[in-house]
Amino acid sequence: MDISVVIPLLNEEESLNELYDWIARIMQSNRYSYEILFIDDGSTDKSWQVIQKLIEKDANVKGIRFRRNYGKSQALNAGFKEVKGNVVITMDADLQDSPEEIPELYNLIKHEDFDLISGWKKKRYDSKIKKNLPSKLFNAAARKTSGLKLHDFNCGLKAYKNKVVKTVDVRGEMHRYIPVLAKNAGFTKIDEKVVAHQARKYGETKFGIERFINGFLDLITIWFLSKFGKRPMHLFGLLGTLMFIIGFLFAAYIGIDKLFINPFGRLITQRPQFYIALATMVIGTQFFLAGFLGEIILRTKSSSKGYTISEKINL
Repeated sequence: MDISVVIPLLNEEESLNELYDWIARIMQSNRYSYEILFIDDGSTDKSWQVIQKLIEKDANVKGIRFRRNYGKSQALNAGFKEVKGNVVITMDADLQDSPEEIPELYNLIKHEDFDLISGWKKKRYDSKIKKNLPSKLFNAAARKTSGLKLHDFNCGLKAYKNKVVKTVDVRGEMHRYIPVLAKNAGFTKIDEKVVAHQARKYGETKFGIERFINGFLDLITIWFLSKFGKRPMHLFGLLGTLMFIIGFLFAAYIGIDKLFINPFGRLITQRPQFYIALATMVIGTQFFLAGFLGEIILRTKSSSKGYTISEKINL
């Protein structure tokens, strides 16, 4: 199979038929073998009924329905487990991503041998204050932290080799950082392509300003995971050891001063150095224990996928 299109969605009943018609027209005109996989992330409107009708009409359409809303990362995770196409393309269901980009994205992966191509919505039709400015700040921080020179990490329109999506583990809110996850997994041919961005045609965006706060927190998480995810003791153990040594040296200085230099001076408990030494050793011990517990958790962590599928059709 040439292409798998993975489309996570939440309450997008108005746009699904139009999106399907658009994708199918592009696929058929280019004579691709394809599948379109819709992942309904707990919609409360008639999105699933629309998907069921599309499946009845076209055997290339497939569907996964979550019992409730788990988030875009979990939806992509479920879709990536099922895809069969040599090239996997993800896009949003709100018609802001253009299926006209599919042939060129396919060629970049299939014929130019890129592992991942991330879309770059260079010209956007979103609110400048609510989305564009925070997005620019977020992407600048992501570039600095990850080392990847991409302009739009969070663009939903991306193309991957099949082995990339089968390798990366997208959980939590890490869909924003799939290029970083791919890089950490050893895929180095990662680039971007300027793609068309369209104004939302139906409904309202499902994301608020909190997604950028969450995005920065996730950025810190993925930086930590990329550096110390497999060896937390290397960070926490080092910090704990250094702080404990500093505290111990403070305590030794106070003890030597009291015993040999100024035995008739203030009591040890009346000196601020005593409390600095005590606090530093306690914090150092806690850091060390955090690293130790992290190592234990890493070796015993559950492989739970973090979502529950209510129904699958045509899979």
